[in-house]
Amino acid sequence: VELVESGGGLVQPGGSLRLSCAASGFTLTFRSYAMSWYRQAPGKERELVAGISSAGGRTNYADAVKGRFTISRDNAKNTVYLQMNNLKPEDTAVYYCNGAGSWGQGTQVTVSS
Repeated sequence: VELVESGGGLVQPGGSLRLSCAASGFTLTFRSYAMSWYRQAPGKERELVAGISSAGGRTNYADAVKGRFTISRDNAKNTVYLQMNNLKPEDTAVYYCNGAGSWGQGTQVTVSS
């Protein structure tokens, strides 16, 4: 399984970014797997940001991002997204896609003025 994240970058506080995770190489189909986004800030442990069920009907979020981030998926494109709004400096981290026991390489998100 290969997961490739994209969409990270430098953004000012209050700004928005949309991360994408393109998936390939699943033994079963992409739609068979729940998917998640994690993040890891410097000096901190990796933490769960958001998760989405295989069909997309159920989502869950870390308290720190509720109301600001939205996870979604397009099973026809084998892609999961993370829409991040009202970004804060404390959201600065490397964001990782996770699913089917695999991790992507991560994409850096930096929130700074």
